[in-house]
Amino acid sequence: MSTVDIVLAGARGHGRWHLENIRRLQDKGIVRLAGICELTPLAPNEIPEGLGTPEQSADFGALLDSTGARIAVICTPIPTHTDLALEAARRGVHILLEKPPAPSYAEFRRMADGVAAAGVVCQIGFQSLGSHAVPAIRQLIDEGAIGEPVGVGGAGAWARPEAYYTRAPWAGKRRLNGVDVIDGALTNPLAHAVATGLALNGSTRAEDVTGIETELLRANDIESDDTSCVRVTTAQGRPVTVAATLCAEDPDDPYVLVHGTRGRITFWYKQDRVLLQRADHGPEEYDHGSTDLLENLVDHLTDGTDLLVPPDETGAFMKVVEAIRTAPDPAPLPESAWHLIPGEDRRVVPGIDGLVAASADTLALYSELGAPWAVDTPPKEVST
Repeated sequence: MSTVDIVLAGARGHGRWHLENIRRLQDKGIVRLAGICELTPLAPNEIPEGLGTPEQSADFGALLDSTGARIAVICTPIPTHTDLALEAARRGVHILLEKPPAPSYAEFRRMADGVAAAGVVCQIGFQSLGSHAVPAIRQLIDEGAIGEPVGVGGAGAWARPEAYYTRAPWAGKRRLNGVDVIDGALTNPLAHAVATGLALNGSTRAEDVTGIETELLRANDIESDDTSCVRVTTAQGRPVTVAATLCAEDPDDPYVLVHGTRGRITFWYKQDRVLLQRADHGPEEYDHGSTDLLENLVDHLTDGTDLLVPPDETGAFMKVVEAIRTAPDPAPLPESAWHLIPGEDRRVVPGIDGLVAASADTLALYSELGAPWAVDTPPKEVST
């Protein structure tokens, strides 16, 4: 198998993870980092040892042309995703596109339709969907391990310092210079909880979503939400509810909870760990592996392996992004509802950890759980 040349657009911030992952695959002889696209070139000490001296340029198209790269990994600000993906597609370059794939459903469709018309493939970077636990859980559901499935709840209780929202001009923004960004808790840092919940419910495509309810709030001095929940009504007849916060008291790993009439399955997607609890059985725990999405993309191109996360499999997630985009701006929490932790530079909402867990347990929104600061918005019917 010949080595596949890659260009990475966006090599700082989360892009550093991609640099390390490319180095891992380069060490295996699968890929070669041919170029890095950044507005300011990386210094030698910013490039992991073993990656050599890739060509660098701020001109993405020119870099693709000069390197002849076959794959572009795009890890740039959210509003740039569609244009960069289409620039790669026009050159016949295949794409790994970081999540969220776009800040609006219209931009997502422009990207997905343009990529398809160009005849290239695109993998969306929801790494949790590469977990071997996902098909294993689906099999447990199909076998009736928890009876009839009745819904899925997601819980994400994370913490971010105030500096998180000043790390880039677009951080914590809903819009920037008139352009959609939609960098909220559910659409970016905890987007995996939403996408994974939808996947385990069998509701990944846009047409699987029939309605969406949102409750968007913020403790931090930002435009976007940092404490929010969403409930998706699906064509499958089972709701998907995800509650998220970046203001947790005691941050913990996020998880997705599949409810059945005779049990439930908990999936800690960052650990690839599954807990099966069902009637007349003791608890059963399983650890699974995971397929790297860039490696899967290379395998798809070289031997026809099925692509794990093509754009249309994230259509339902993008319907959620669109509902959040068009919802009223997140309501600020009253100052009595949060406090700043000295020395940690982060805002905490007392009691939010329990509310997030209760939402996953009951498929209820914050307002239905009695949170005094919750602001609900009317349910939306979703057209496709």
